[in-house]
Amino acid sequence: METVEVNSAKAWVLAARPKTLAAAVVPVLVGSALSVYLGDGAVFDWRKFTICFLFASLMQIAANFINDLFDFLKGSDGKDRLGPERAMAQGWITKKAMYIGIAIVVGLAALCGIMMLPLIEESQVLTMIGVGIFCIFFAYFYTSGPFPLSYNGLGDVAVVGFFGVVATCFTCYCQTPGCFSEPGCIVAGVATGMAINALLVVNNYRDRETDAADGKRTLIVKFGERFGEMLYLWCGLGAVVLMCYVFRDNLALTFFYIPYIILHLMSYTKLMRIKRGKALNQLIGESSRNMMVFAIASVVAMMMN
Repeated sequence: METVEVNSAKAWVLAARPKTLAAAVVPVLVGSALSVYLGDGAVFDWRKFTICFLFASLMQIAANFINDLFDFLKGSDGKDRLGPERAMAQGWITKKAMYIGIAIVVGLAALCGIMMLPLIEESQVLTMIGVGIFCIFFAYFYTSGPFPLSYNGLGDVAVVGFFGVVATCFTCYCQTPGCFSEPGCIVAGVATGMAINALLVVNNYRDRETDAADGKRTLIVKFGERFGEMLYLWCGLGAVVLMCYVFRDNLALTFFYIPYIILHLMSYTKLMRIKRGKALNQLIGESSRNMMVFAIASVVAMMMN
């Protein structure tokens, strides 16, 4: 076990789970590029991009803190845990400090949202306020509340919907208000969410036995090991298939996804070989890398159009 001083800077960095922050960065990159692709000559605003990037990163950190806290309170992070060590379970952060940390990070995210308001059109203000409030509720109800999504087989749907459709499409919306009139906007959001969801699938696949014992009914717990393997494979391949629709007028642009497909298939092969245990943790980093490659491919393809 790693030695970490209680409530130290190192403890907070570990609790933030840096390897998962790609899930916040990817939809902002794709959504921003999508705004240029669909924007019909609209001027790209770097201030909006920066605020979206900061807001998404802060909400991802807040979600990680909330997940750490409530999984600890539920007793889900026991000694049989296969994933990376968690701050609350290891005693690195006290419960009171974590509550304060969550409030601070959510407050900073809200401040980012307020900074966005003068930069967008008046007709967008109420929509973006609503989206910001939704993000805060999502971070809480994903792990906690009377019906925690991640404990009731809805984690994958939530990730695709939130990190995909909401994060990608509303990043695009900040830059290009008319983007929702183009079906490719929603499709690109779903595709991005599927690429990101591969990270959740790795976690749920690794933890399928301990999740079942803890009463956490993920899709893999419900439908089995083989389902989890196919879900991981098709999160990646399905994302590329959907992007073929986005680039339907110039399918040659989808060739930029070849490196992503190769890396994803390599990770899938490794998952099939390892099957179980802590060795699967290496796929967390690989899946984060893969989704970043997906984002880069999307940005390059959209800029090349």
